[in-house]
Amino acid sequence: MMSAPFRDNAADSRFEWDVDGQTIFATYERRGTDLLIKHVEAPLSLRGTGLAGHLMAAIVELARAEERRVVPLCGYARAWILGHSDRGAAAGDPPS
Repeated sequence: MMSAPFRDNAADSRFEWDVDGQTIFATYERRGTDLLIKHVEAPLSLRGTGLAGHLMAAIVELARAEERRVVPLCGYARAWILGHSDRGAAAGDPPS
């Protein structure tokens, strides 16, 4: 599997990762010190491969570098954060 580096497509508020000509992405919003993850999606052919999890790991690393708290708004992001607390994924509750 060939892949390009993880990237922040700021114009579309999406973190993206290209794998074999397909794009896994997470839509986001930077709000104060929070990084809201609104939606994570992988093409059908890449689901179940763990690649969306690699994208989430890259997002958490970026948030850590930016000293931001990841706030998962979608079910996948929330489940990933809860399942990877050992990585020090700083997560918060969705804003009200």
